[in-house]
Amino acid sequence: MAEIAVVGAGMGAMAASARLALAGHRVTVHERSGTHGGGVRRLERDGFGFDTGPGVLYLPAVYRDLFLKTGRRKLEKCVELVPVDPAERHVFPDGTAATLPNASRAGVVRALDAAAGPGAGEAWTALLDRGRRVWEAARRPLVEEPLPAEPGALAADLYPAPPPPAGRGLLRRLRGPRPAAPPATVADVGAGELGAYPTLGTMLAQHALAYGFDPRRAPAGTAMLPYAQETFGGWYVRGGMRALADALYERCLERKIEFAFGTEVVAVRVGGDGRAAGVELAGGGRADADAVIAGVPRARLAELAPGAYGDGGTPAPARSVPARMTVCLALRGARDGDAVHRTVVHSSAPARELAWIFDGEQPGPDPAPTVTVLRPDDPAQRPDAEHEAVTVTAVVPAGAWAAEGGEKAAGAFADRMVAAAGRAVPGLAERVLWREVRTPADTAAETGDPGGAVPGPALAGAGGAYLPLPNTTAVPGLYAVGGWAHPGGGLAHAGMSGALVAGLITEGADFRGSR
Repeated sequence: MAEIAVVGAGMGAMAASARLALAGHRVTVHERSGTHGGGVRRLERDGFGFDTGPGVLYLPAVYRDLFLKTGRRKLEKCVELVPVDPAERHVFPDGTAATLPNASRAGVVRALDAAAGPGAGEAWTALLDRGRRVWEAARRPLVEEPLPAEPGALAADLYPAPPPPAGRGLLRRLRGPRPAAPPATVADVGAGELGAYPTLGTMLAQHALAYGFDPRRAPAGTAMLPYAQETFGGWYVRGGMRALADALYERCLERKIEFAFGTEVVAVRVGGDGRAAGVELAGGGRADADAVIAGVPRARLAELAPGAYGDGGTPAPARSVPARMTVCLALRGARDGDAVHRTVVHSSAPARELAWIFDGEQPGPDPAPTVTVLRPDDPAQRPDAEHEAVTVTAVVPAGAWAAEGGEKAAGAFADRMVAAAGRAVPGLAERVLWREVRTPADTAAETGDPGGAVPGPALAGAGGAYLPLPNTTAVPGLYAVGGWAHPGGGLAHAGMSGALVAGLITEGADFRGSR
């Protein structure tokens, strides 16, 4: 039995802890805040409840596997999983809308043909088929196996070249059509393969933006994300997504894991043999350990263990990672019968929006944000049937509104978010009882992520710029877990991160990945 010190009580850290405790190790989790779950938080006020982190769970099999292998009660015995159907609604700038069913390819085709014109569904299906090829090629090395020290093949984009256009003329028939070059970015995919249906290009770009990726720069293989989402479907946890974090915390307690809340780790101790030997705590205390797991942002890891990734410290992200802005709305009036769980209202000025988020350009008086509107049909999230809790989120630059006077500017942006959400919620402006605005500063305070940045999942391509930190470090016995570590951010990826770290500790160099 080994002593394991875990820094942080996020989802990835708890997932690793539960698996390690099952293997017979003694695990102690040190969390500087007063609660568990990392960014999976819940706001409660006046009988209303809001998810302030993820609002939908994709790939629930990750947590089914975790609960199956760490205790007697399966996931469905601990939380109530509800399929999100329809999967989502898209409201486009020209006023058209598409409501997409959950995990129904034929239904999606019909919905897109009706919204964007005949042939749109077939064009989207062809795109998802290429996304499927990326998923099948990348799934194990990108999600289920430890990240190698050198990215190797993962530095190259796995998105296949589209079929060449049909040619005409004798010479072209003799030589054959010229092969098309693979698209470099998601934007190239949209322009080249969905150009006849601009709304579909807008929808594809939003799939990248929703994960914090700039579609102008994200590799074309990002198309695997909408494929996975539409193929495996989305799920909601009754009572709010925080219930999943609570269930995982309870599972950890069942496995006799100790939690030290309000305990800040200030350094990782390294022994004379160069191995991690425990952690030093604020106030002069320390906790000895045979291995240390750090579920913290990369900048924080560099402070705790300067040699974790070589003499240069923890490497900085190779790209800009944005944050989220959230507005929680308490509404009078019942949820209308046509409401869906998740609606994306697309920006009327996407180029200006991307330049503001990723290029640092000034937004001007009207950034015209893309917003995601969550309207769960959940009695636990409202005081009674005559009220509704709605959450509106937008991707914004990390550290936005941190300067003096930022609170007023953040409020003005929240006004624009609510105005955009009004296109998804009838009579929204007149129904608002009160609202609470959560800026990137609130996320930073809760998670420690600089500027409130929210990491996305790992992607192949772009020379490895979209790969997170490896789970192993240059310090033997020190491991990285959570959204900033392989395989990246998101609930499912956090669960896989925990499985990878637990496997590396229990099986060592022989570990070849989760199956």
